[in-house]
Order: sequence, then C-alpha cells, then structure tokens
Amino acid sequence: MTSAAVKQRLARLRAILRRLRATAQANGTRFKICLTAKGLVRAKAALLKAGSVQQPALGQQVVPSLCSEPREQKPESLNSRHPMAANPSPARDRCSAGPQPAAAQADPSHHPQKTKSPAKTKAAPTATQSLTAAARSGSGGAANAKTAPGAQKRSRHAAQPVRAGAKGVYTEDSIRVYLQEIGRIRLLRPDEEIELARKIADLLYLEQEAETYFNENERYPSVSEWAEQVSMPYRSFKRRLKLGRRAKEKMVQSNLRLVVSIAKKYMNRGLSFQDLIQEGSLGLVRAAEKFDHEKGYKFSTYATWWIRQAITRAIADQSRTIRLPVHLYETISRIKKSTKTLSQELGRKPSEEEIAERMEMTIEKLRFIAKSAQLPISLETPIGKEEDSRLGDFIESGTENPDQDVAKNLLREDLESVLATLSPRERDVLRLRYGLDDGRMKTLEDIGQIFEVTRERIRQIEAKALRKLRHPNRNGVLKEYIK
Repeated sequence: MTSAAVKQRLARLRAILRRLRATAQANGTRFKICLTAKGLVRAKAALLKAGSVQQPALGQQVVPSLCSEPREQKPESLNSRHPMAANPSPARDRCSAGPQPAAAQADPSHHPQKTKSPAKTKAAPTATQSLTAAARSGSGGAANAKTAPGAQKRSRHAAQPVRAGAKGVYTEDSIRVYLQEIGRIRLLRPDEEIELARKIADLLYLEQEAETYFNENERYPSVSEWAEQVSMPYRSFKRRLKLGRRAKEKMVQSNLRLVVSIAKKYMNRGLSFQDLIQEGSLGLVRAAEKFDHEKGYKFSTYATWWIRQAITRAIADQSRTIRLPVHLYETISRIKKSTKTLSQELGRKPSEEEIAERMEMTIEKLRFIAKSAQLPISLETPIGKEEDSRLGDFIESGTENPDQDVAKNLLREDLESVLATLSPRERDVLRLRYGLDDGRMKTLEDIGQIFEVTRERIRQIEAKALRKLRHPNRNGVLKEYIK
C-alpha cells in the first residue's frame, strides 16, 4: 500500500470521526477521541472485512460510543414507608468502562424510570461502539473481527439498567438495587441523632394536637386550623411541621441498613426476605416515634428491639395458614433453641424427656406443642416423578360410600316404623337384646334385671315380638334390604 493510499484512508476516517463528533454534540453529549491513528486504520480494516460496520450518513442519528460521557442521574430520595422502592444508580463515564445501553444515551433527557418501552433499552450496538471497541484492540495488535460482536452482546446485557417496577425485572434485582441505594445513605452522628429526635418529638406534639382537635370536632383540622390549635403563626407552623417530617424521614432512612441486618437472621421462617424488610421498616418507623434521646442510649440500640418485635409478630401472624397464638409461637422458638443447645452439649439428638426437663414442662405438653408446630400440607401436593398424582388420592376417606350411607338411613327409618307397631315393652326388649340404640347387645339376664322380671319372662316377650315381626304385613318392607 502506497503512502498516498494510507493518507487517503486516514482522511476518510477523520471525516467519519468529525461526523460522529458533530452528531454527538447535536445530541448534547461530549465525544472524546482516545484512539491512535494506527489503531483507527487497523480497526477500520478489520471491521470492513467482517462486514459488521457501515459508514453512517451525515444526517443519520448515531449513538455516542464508549468514550461518550452521559449525564449523571441523581437518584431520588427513598421513601421510608416504601423501603423496597429502587432507583437506578448513576452512570459511570469512563473510556475503559463497558458499553452503555443505546436507548439510555440516544436522548440526553432520557431517564431510566420514564422509559415507556422496554424495547428501547435493548437496542443493537451502533457503528460508533463497534468502531471504538475494535480500534482499541487494534491499537495493541491485529483486531479480531469475530470476537467483537460477541463481546458487544455480552456487554450489552450486562449494562442493562434495572428499573424499579419495570416489567420483567426480577425480585433479586430489586433487592440488589435497594441494598445499593440504602448503602449510599450516610450514618448519623450522635449529635445528629439527638437533634433529629428533638424535631421528631416536636412533630409528635403537633400530631397529638391534631388528634385532640379530631376528638372534639369529629374531623381532622385544616393546616390553618391546626396552626390555631397550637397557637402558632401559619408560616411558622408550616416550617415547624416540615422540619419535623424531614427529621423523621432522615432518621428512618439512615437506619434502613439495620433493618436488613436483622431481617437476614429471620429468613426461611415462612416469610420472604422482602416481607421481612417491609415489616422491619414499620418497626423502625415506630422506633423513631418512640425514641427518647434523654435516656442516653443510641437510636440503633433502641430501634433493634422494635424491629425485632415487628418481624417476629409478622412471622407469627402471617407465616402459617392456621395462625398460632403469639405466646405459643414464642414457646416453639424456645423449644427449637433448647433442642439445638442440647444437641451441641450431648453430641446427639436429645430425647423428649431431656427437652421437657430443660423446658420445665411435661412430656404431654411438649408433644402437644410439637404437634401444633407442624405445618399443614395441601391435599393437592404433587406425588411422584411425573407429578400426575396428588396426595389426596392416597388418603383413605373417613366417610362411607354415599350410597351406603343413604341406605343405612332408610333402613333405620323403616325399622323404626315397624317397631312402632309393637307394644312399648316388646319394643324396648328388642332394642336392648339386639343393641339397636348403642350397638351393644345384652343378655336375657341383664334385660331381666332392668325390667325386674325373670330371664324366662324376657325370652317369652322376645319370642312374641319376633313372631309379630315375621308377619307379612310387617316384614315386607324389611325384606328389600336382605336381597
């Protein structure tokens, strides 16, 4: 290749870069050149050979490359009432970083939470991205044209932004983003905790006055009426109320990591990790309202008890299909803890007597509590490898066949109607002799003692009653049940 041809190709590459820079500036994005001339020549040659890049037209919209610097996005403040709300993390603008999503860079005013179509975040790599990646590899040696598209595909999926509430975002991603967000919040100093606690106490006083107004007038006051209730000017009251609410929000947000650390200890107990965090956050809000800084304790020490109580109560109330009383659930927890301790001390599984002795309760009570702790199993649980059978198919029914049950009821009704044709004494003798009432047959001697007659007299009464029942007018109905 002659020097003239090299100069001509360099001129073409410079023209392409000028067009890319102009397009990037029109879109409001800065474009930095971090490529050498030698690398540009090798990259252009490799990509043209692979057919993976085309020279863009002057009016064609080109997405900025890896060297583009997208605007940083400031994360929104986290709502303490909804701790699972997640915001995208700020983008990092480094030339050595992986490719950014195309849709997120095409429009400088684009915000990840305002994306209406998920397809925008899956745009294919542009000519600028392909040229930059290949030229970087070409600056150190010959570019590999086959590996560039695969690397761009992997990096495109890796750099996909996660939007809270977006369709298709997994729960694990939401938790990860939430943990990243609360990890950026700075912890409070002791003097800041005291100052915030004072403002929260002032807020609680104002809310208590609003409750007093509600009890007197059966409606909540407006802002102006609220200010009159506490005898304050309107503007001063609004500023005081705003400062109190901000202090409460900051106190809660700065201690959300404490909720996560406590919730991890109660996993796999019937509630998901998200529910544990949510319930613990409600306990944290309650702790912020009840905290008394004059006692001299740190807020985290005080809030731990409220968070733990909120989580344990939620597990006791929501983790089971059949709710157990809170005191029984606490007893079950103590039994499990004692069983674990005895196993470590004895080096084996403890017996029921040993557990009952440690818990200071009877074996009968221990067995009752252990039976109550068993979780219910659905009769629709699949059984077998192919899961074509259900658990309910293998459980014997406690009731008889409906046809047999109906036949027994009809037989009893017909038998009662036939016995009604006998005398009361004959009817009672037959009932006792054949156990028609309780299923227990009595001897002639026992029946004679009941009626205070001899055994022979009872036999005569029985024989007379049976002769009457054998009459065709009486036994015609009962013969149908013998067939």
